[in-house]
Amino acid sequence: MSARTLPPAELARRCDPATLDLAAGGAPPAQPDDADRIVGQPRARAAVEFAVATRQPGFHLFVMGPPGSGRRSLARAVIAAQAARGGPPRHDWVYVNRFDRPHQPLALRLPAGQGTQLRADMRALVADLRTLIAAAFESEEYAAQAERIGDEFKQRAEHALREVAQEAEQRGLAMIRTPVGFTFAPQKDGEVLPPEAFQALPESRRAELQHAVGEVQEMLLRALRAQMRMRKEHADRMRALDRATTLLAIGHAFDDLRARHAALPELVAWLDAVRDDVVDNAADFRRHDDDEHTESGEPRGELGRYEVNVVLDAAASPGAPIVEADLPTVNALVGRIDHIARFGALLTDFRLIKGGLLHKANGGYLLVDAVKLLQQPLAWPTLERALRRREIRIESLGEMLSVVSTVQLEPDPIPLDLKVVLFGERWVWALLQALDPDFDELFRVVADVGDDMPRAGGAERELARMLAGQAQALGLLPAAAPALARLIDHGARLAGDATRVTAQLRRLVDVLVEADHLARAAGAGELGAAHVAAAVAARRERAARVQELQREAMLREILAIATDGERVGQVNGLSVYEIGGEWFGAPTRISATSRLGDGQVVDIQRETHMGGPVHAKGVLILSSFLASRFSRQQPHAIFASLVFEQTYGLVEGDSASLAELLALLSSIADVPLRQSLAVTGSVDQSGAVQAIGGVNDKIEGFFDLCRARGLDGRHGVVVPEANVGHLMLGDEVVDAVRAGRFAVHAVRHVDDALALLAGMPAGDPLRPDPSTVNGRIARRLQEYAQLRQGARRGTRRRAGAGGLRRGGEGGSGG
Repeated sequence: MSARTLPPAELARRCDPATLDLAAGGAPPAQPDDADRIVGQPRARAAVEFAVATRQPGFHLFVMGPPGSGRRSLARAVIAAQAARGGPPRHDWVYVNRFDRPHQPLALRLPAGQGTQLRADMRALVADLRTLIAAAFESEEYAAQAERIGDEFKQRAEHALREVAQEAEQRGLAMIRTPVGFTFAPQKDGEVLPPEAFQALPESRRAELQHAVGEVQEMLLRALRAQMRMRKEHADRMRALDRATTLLAIGHAFDDLRARHAALPELVAWLDAVRDDVVDNAADFRRHDDDEHTESGEPRGELGRYEVNVVLDAAASPGAPIVEADLPTVNALVGRIDHIARFGALLTDFRLIKGGLLHKANGGYLLVDAVKLLQQPLAWPTLERALRRREIRIESLGEMLSVVSTVQLEPDPIPLDLKVVLFGERWVWALLQALDPDFDELFRVVADVGDDMPRAGGAERELARMLAGQAQALGLLPAAAPALARLIDHGARLAGDATRVTAQLRRLVDVLVEADHLARAAGAGELGAAHVAAAVAARRERAARVQELQREAMLREILAIATDGERVGQVNGLSVYEIGGEWFGAPTRISATSRLGDGQVVDIQRETHMGGPVHAKGVLILSSFLASRFSRQQPHAIFASLVFEQTYGLVEGDSASLAELLALLSSIADVPLRQSLAVTGSVDQSGAVQAIGGVNDKIEGFFDLCRARGLDGRHGVVVPEANVGHLMLGDEVVDAVRAGRFAVHAVRHVDDALALLAGMPAGDPLRPDPSTVNGRIARRLQEYAQLRQGARRGTRRRAGAGGLRRGGEGGSGG
C-alpha cells in the first residue's frame, strides 16, 4: 500500500448545467408551497402521508429535521392534498347560558353555519319578545283581567273590614282609620266620646268597653292577616295571569324556532329552558329601552343571558382547517375567559368565553413548533391533556396557578378531533421521548427529514426546478442553468459529500436572494454562476474575521505553524470550527516526545482537562496500536507525551489521531517528517485510517496558509481514502492541484502516511531495519526493553544483596 495522489477530477464533482434542462422539464412551479417542491425525502413523505391519512387516536405526527430543510412545507403540502380529498363533517360550537347553573355555561354542537344563524335568530327573538310582551301587557284583555282580579281582592278586603266595623259598632265602639292603621274608641249616638265623658261613665261600663276594644282588635288582627293571605293569593293570580299572557304572546315565536331546529334535541331543550326563563322574567322585557342593545345587535344587561356565543364557526373555513400556532401559549391553545371591570370588581359570563387554536383546528390539523411550545409555561401539559382526553377544557391560567381567588366559570368541555403536527430538531424529539412517558402514546408517527439527499436519479434537475420556482415566487431575477448548477455545487459542499446535497434548502434560497442583489447591482438581467459564486464568497467573508486574525498570527509566526522543512516528532494536524453558520479549517501543530518508561502515553490535553472524551479515546487507540504492533513479546518500555501546541480551549474529536500517531512514531524513530504536508484522519487499533468530518474546510484552511506563504509544489494535505467521495473543494484548490502547486494525498493505512511524510519506506515492524521507519522504531523499542529488563535485574540483585547483609548483621547481633 502507498499514498495515492488525487487527480483534479476527484477533488470536486461539478454539476453540468446542460443536464438540468429546465426547458424540457417544464416550467418551474409558480407557488412556493407546491408539493412538487419537496425534493428527495421519500421516507419522510411516506410517514407524513400515513399519519395524516389515519384517523385513529394517538397517531399524531412529529416531523423532525434541521431548520430550513422544508419539513414544514412537506407537512403542509401533504396535509393540503389530504384536506382536498375531504374528511369528516365539521360542526359549529357555541356556548349558551345554563339558567340553573350560570357558572357552568352549556356547550352546544350545531351543523356548520348554524351557530351564527342561531345567534342571529336569538337576537331577533329577543327583539321580537320585547315588542310582543309589551303589547300583550298593554292589551285591553290583560288590563280587564288584572282589574277584575284587583276588584275581587279589594271587595274581599273591604268586606272583612266592614264586618269588624259592624261588630265594633254593636259593642259601642267606633273603628277609626289613621295614617298608621286602625284604632277603636267608645262612641255614643255616632259620636266618639271625649276622654272626660269616658271617665264619667260607670266603672262597669268602662270595663265593658275596654274588654270590647280588646276583642274587636283581635278580630281586626285576624281580618288583616286574612287580608295578607288574600294579597299573596292576588299576587299568585297576577303572576299566573302574567305567565299565561307571556306564554300566549311568545308561544308562536318559540314554536317556529323549535320547529326549525327539531333535529337537534339538545338545542330544543335549551330553547325550552329559554322560554321558561322568559316567562319567569317577563318584566325584564317590559322595562328595557332601545339603548339596551349594542351596535351589533347584542343585548345588554339582563337580556344578554339569551345571547349565543359562537366559539367555532365551521362555515367560515370550509374543509379541514390547517392552523399554524405561532405563539402556542395556554390561552392561545385552549382559549380564555375574559373579564370586565365594573365598579372595582371583575365580572364575567359565558359571553366572554373566547375560543383557541384547538377550537379553530378541530376537525382539521394543528401545526406547532415543538421548541416554542415547550418554552410557554404549562403549554405542553395542557396540549397533552387535551389530546389524551380528546376534549378542549377552557381553564383560567390564574386559577391553575392559584393566583386568582375570584369565582371562575366552568364551561363544558368540547370534544376534540384533530391531528397535531409537531416540528423540531432530533434532540427535541429525543428529549420528549426520554422525559415524557406519554409522548410515545400520543405521537406515534415520526417523520425524519434527512439532512441531505442524493444527487443521482434526476434529483439535480428536480432541485434546480424547485430553486428556479423559489426565485420566481420571491420575485428574483430569472436563474440561468449555470447559476443553478453552481448553487447545487454549493449545496453539495454544505452536505460535506460530493454525492449528496444539503436538505437545508433555505440556505440555498438565501444564497439566491443575495445573488439577486449582486446581479441587480451589476445591471444583469438574470442570475449567473458568477453571481452565485460571489454571494457564497460574500457570506463566507462576513464570518471570516477570526480566520483572518488566526492566519495573520500564523504568518507573523505568533502561532508557530511550519509549512516547509522537516521536524522530528512534529506534524501539522487539521481542525475545523464554526462561526456565523460558516465552517473554517485551520492547521494545528501537534508534537510528541518519547523516552524510556513503563509503557505510558500521556495525553497532555486530557491531563489538563482541555481534551474531550472522543479525543481521549483516539489517544488510547493509538497507544494500543503502538503496543500491539511493536511490543507483543517484550515489555513496552516507553514513556511518551502528545500535545496540541498553542491551543487554549477544548480539543475534541478523533480526527487528529493519525497526525498524533505519526508524530509519536517520528519521535520514537528519530525520523523527521515533512512540514509541507498537513494530516487529518482517525485510526483504529490495527492502524487503518478512517474517515473524518469537515475534510473540505480542513484542506482549504491549510491551502490558504500555504498560498499566503507561496506554493512551491511540495505543499499538500493527507486525507483518508474513505473521504475522497466527500471532496467538494473550491476552484482555487482544484486549479492549484491541476497546476502542480498543491497536492491532495489519500491513504488507507498509517504506513502509507508515514512513508509519505518521512520520505523513506515504512518497512516491516517485525524487522529492526534502520533503513525503514518501522525498523527504527522496532530497534529503539528493543533497546528500551533491554534497558528496562537490565534495570529490573540490577534492582533485584541489589535487593538480594541487601537482604544477605541484613541477615548477617542480624546473626552477628544474635
